[in-house]
Amino acid sequence: MELGNANTSIGCTVSDCKFHLDNNYCSLDRINVVTSSLSSTSHTKESTDCGSFQPKTTTTI
Repeated sequence: MELGNANTSIGCTVSDCKFHLDNNYCSLDRINVVTSSLSSTSHTKESTDCGSFQPKTTTTI
């Protein structure tokens, strides 16, 4: 997965993700959707997570 331009096929509002762009798109070519380890139910949107998520790193001086 490469960091690049906005992928208009992948909308994203997770602003603390490394791959999130200000226009609410993802910059990855593709994402990996995984089963949530926090979900006790299946067959709901809450039972999935973006496995490609990486937190933004902040530089402090």
